[in-house]
Amino acid sequence: MKNGKSANDRYYQISEVSRQTDLPVHLLRQWEAKFPQLRPKRSRTNRRYYTSGDIDVIRRINYLLYHEKMTIEGARLRLAQEIHGRGKPQTNQEVVDVLDKIEAEIRGMLSLIDRAREEEG
Repeated sequence: MKNGKSANDRYYQISEVSRQTDLPVHLLRQWEAKFPQLRPKRSRTNRRYYTSGDIDVIRRINYLLYHEKMTIEGARLRLAQEIHGRGKPQTNQEVVDVLDKIEAEIRGMLSLIDRAREEEG
């Protein structure tokens, strides 16, 4: 690679990022203004150049907004928490506790499904 840079150091223009993420250019610009976590580098001529890390942030924003149906403010807060490591289990015991809670919720749902089937049959 040029100047000793690896493939991970590659910069992408906004049009390339738009094609990769299937998002319109104007939306990428809007998100840049609304999400402090998204700050592409700028050239001397003020062109935006995105890193692979920027593209990961864009994909995460897209997921939070369109799949989890979060508001922009909610997605901004969630991203901040994820980047700073808050909201994630920090120890093995916390992971076990979260998994136990999920298991209990699933068992409760299965119980409801079984009751509904019994009432039908």
